[in-house]
Amino acid sequence: MSSNEPTSRRIALDTGLSYHYLEWDQAQSSHTLVLVHGFLDSSAGFRDMVQAGLAERFHIIAPDMRGHGDSDRVGAGGYYHFFDYVADLRSLVSALARERTALVGHSMGGSIVGYYAGSYPEGLHRVALLEGMGPPETHTPAPERVQQWIRAWNRANTRNPQVYASIEDAAERLRQRDDKLPAERALRLAEWGTRQVPEGRVFKHDPLHLTMGPHAYSVQIASEFWQRITCPVLLVEGEDSTMKPSPSEQGRREAFLRDRRSVRIPGAGHMMQRHAPEELAALLADFLV
Repeated sequence: MSSNEPTSRRIALDTGLSYHYLEWDQAQSSHTLVLVHGFLDSSAGFRDMVQAGLAERFHIIAPDMRGHGDSDRVGAGGYYHFFDYVADLRSLVSALARERTALVGHSMGGSIVGYYAGSYPEGLHRVALLEGMGPPETHTPAPERVQQWIRAWNRANTRNPQVYASIEDAAERLRQRDDKLPAERALRLAEWGTRQVPEGRVFKHDPLHLTMGPHAYSVQIASEFWQRITCPVLLVEGEDSTMKPSPSEQGRREAFLRDRRSVRIPGAGHMMQRHAPEELAALLADFLV
């Protein structure tokens, strides 16, 4: 095992769930960096980035958010409402962060971090949002969206998860969705991100995540949080990403942040921590000091 391999840990949160997280503490630093992953990802998705130069400089915590990886699912009758993640993150940060705290959020994790940083701005040194200023807004009428949510919830509760015959098959599924993902990295992610069942391998995330939630994303609501962030914010985009907002919409959202800097990583897509972990690690190391 290399010197910058993480330790796998668990913590009981104030919200009642048990979270799994990875911790890198080689630097014995008082500067804690909390990494918040995106939709259907896990803490393991940051490993290559962390081990490309961050592990030696920071105390790093990377949780599996509820219903992802090896953290608890909500259980029967529960659902994954977005601000539940914020409450979990508050409990985690309060328990584990040290003297100086920075947050990095990718995609869905960026939305979580943005809400958190606006709710608790006084305790943060830096924030980095990796294509993390929210998805496109939709305009489905709220009653129709609730109907769609309930139908999808019912389907998810009666449908078995997709089973893959091997880790290699699961890795191929990852590459089908991400043509920039190297084969060797896909194998590692598939190993970390799946669990064994009698028929083969299934991804660890709760299938309930595949349903559309009852509340549509709202820039108006998000902007109320962004405007309250007082620390510097780094906004990172993958140059080849197809999931970021249009330049005009991105500019509209960025304008709500009082202290921001924007950068793009050439050749990277939305999953930049997979496509360019070394370049991303260097950007973060320079920004977070």
